[in-house]
Amino acid sequence: MIVVNMHEAKSTLSKLVKAVLEDGEVVRIARNGQAVVELTPVKEVRDPLRLNPALAPIFLEDPSLPTEPEGW
Repeated sequence: MIVVNMHEAKSTLSKLVKAVLEDGEVVRIARNGQAVVELTPVKEVRDPLRLNPALAPIFLEDPSLPTEPEGW
């Protein structure tokens, strides 16, 4: 586990992120000697519409085109 103060975290943020992502380290950032934040990797959030193509919308016409007055 790596514990750094706020100033050091600002100065070495990319190095700390690399340690979390590549080395699996736990990084805690402290303020006034008290750990207040922990850096963790973001878990991938999956879009449910991408998982099931049958749920994706199907456009019969291009919705960005203006509609003709006779089609109102």
